[in-house]
Amino acid sequence: MSTATQTAAGTTEATGKDVADFWFDPACPWAWMTSRWITEVEKVRDIEVRWHIMSLSVLNEGREELPEDYRAMLAKNWGPVRVINAARVLHGEEWVKPLYDAIGTRFHPGGRGDDRRQVLVEALAEVGLPADLIDYADSDEHDESLRASHAEGISQVGEDVGTPVVAFNGTAFFGPVITPAPKGEEAGRLWDGVVAVAAYPGFYEIKRTRTQGPIFD
Repeated sequence: MSTATQTAAGTTEATGKDVADFWFDPACPWAWMTSRWITEVEKVRDIEVRWHIMSLSVLNEGREELPEDYRAMLAKNWGPVRVINAARVLHGEEWVKPLYDAIGTRFHPGGRGDDRRQVLVEALAEVGLPADLIDYADSDEHDESLRASHAEGISQVGEDVGTPVVAFNGTAFFGPVITPAPKGEEAGRLWDGVVAVAAYPGFYEIKRTRTQGPIFD
């Protein structure tokens, strides 16, 4: 993790790199797709990505109109994000991305979203974090810092969005929502385009109806 001073524009003063601040809920398949794209961008552009947690469970608190099955899903979503947050608080920011990768690979391309506790146990073992971090899946001990991270991201885009939230050099948007995740130079060109529109102060939104679900590869 870079310790360079961050300017108001979002680029790091010491390196001049473009910066992406990426907020995700590990249970969200669309955040996963966007994270695979930006991970690919790191291979073809000189950028710095900083990973942060947000929570669909927090975002939807108090919304009475939600279907019962969606409420049940949100209740289950607390565990993964709490475990990642506990790893962050107790062991350092550098564990956020590796643990997200390990959990997300099992949840999304692995299709194991219903096997959450076992996925968390396996993911902690894979990255070499203490097994007892699983206890935080059912604990609100670090929820204050979880909510603070969530609020930091959502405050930049407003409450009427979901995950992911990405700030490009300090200008944040919901998305991009993409499938499949582009690779190589194609990923780089999409990055270039998003950075370009983010640099225009009056740019807010491009949207069309999604016609397919996430394509994991």
